[in-house]
Amino acid sequence: MTIGDVAKKANVSKTTVSRILNENYAHTTAETREKVLMAIKELEYRPNALAKGLKSMRTNVIGIMLSNLKNPFWSTVLEGVEDTCRELGYNLMICNSNENPEMEEEFIKEFQMRQVDGVIINPTCKNPDLYDKLIDQNYPMVIVNRRIQNENAYGVVVDNVKGAYIAVNHLLKYGRKRVAVSLFKNPFVSTWKERLEGYKKAFLANGFTEADYIIMELEEGKDQKEYIKRFLRKHPDIDAIFSTNTMVTLEVIGAIKDMNLKIPEQIAIVSYDETIWSKYLDPPLTTIRQPGYQMGQRAAQSLIDLFQSKSKPLPATVVLEPELIVRISCGAIPKT
Repeated sequence: MTIGDVAKKANVSKTTVSRILNENYAHTTAETREKVLMAIKELEYRPNALAKGLKSMRTNVIGIMLSNLKNPFWSTVLEGVEDTCRELGYNLMICNSNENPEMEEEFIKEFQMRQVDGVIINPTCKNPDLYDKLIDQNYPMVIVNRRIQNENAYGVVVDNVKGAYIAVNHLLKYGRKRVAVSLFKNPFVSTWKERLEGYKKAFLANGFTEADYIIMELEEGKDQKEYIKRFLRKHPDIDAIFSTNTMVTLEVIGAIKDMNLKIPEQIAIVSYDETIWSKYLDPPLTTIRQPGYQMGQRAAQSLIDLFQSKSKPLPATVVLEPELIVRISCGAIPKT
């Protein structure tokens, strides 16, 4: 169906139909509007989004690129982004870089070629020149979850230092002495650095020293469960583990159960990221909840504000608050 078909059915000009589609009612009567809208409904006419975008220099499409869709945290973030986009009249194009910087760059080019209005990026953090170039070009972009070095970037993150601190502090407060931290070995990603910083701050705040740190660095793509078992055999006095990532947590739990160790009696666990299945594990998992849905909402709204505002907002990073969800796996449930 075309705009001409609508005009013919409503017995009006194509110009009149166009005006009504663009909500310009200055030269039309209520009766004419009703006739045109009824014709649109009966013919199931849909405006050509591409043609409309070329006229307005907007496609009403936002791109989002994530670094690892396997992590269930991102389904919550995506829900927040998608709900906000739908509410404000935007569509969403989703890509997954899988932590590959070359793929990340290709997807950015693809977004630009398709003329999306802007992008939300959970970056690999391995393409600093690319991020700088996009910012210098005033390309609408919001960074989520991770930080990049450019101070002119717009971002939405969680206070990872605080999240790690309250997790480890909880374990130490309830009597654990040998708390290990498990994290991916990735020098590019700010989240691991910040969570490690929070781990260390909790130790020092509780009277421990740097000599008490037990850091378990895992390499992505390797057999992580076997590495964890070897690490636990090498450090048999570990009585708790703070896991900085949901996917790592599953490997930690698997390794502990393979070794016939009991959670939390022998090894307590606190994991970063609350998931829908955390409370159903055996035992139920103590977690640090990140407000993923809110992160998605704020990122989408910030991006839309970037290209809709007449005056460009000042660069800023929104920092959201983490929350400790206490369950049996930490072996330390406060009395109520």
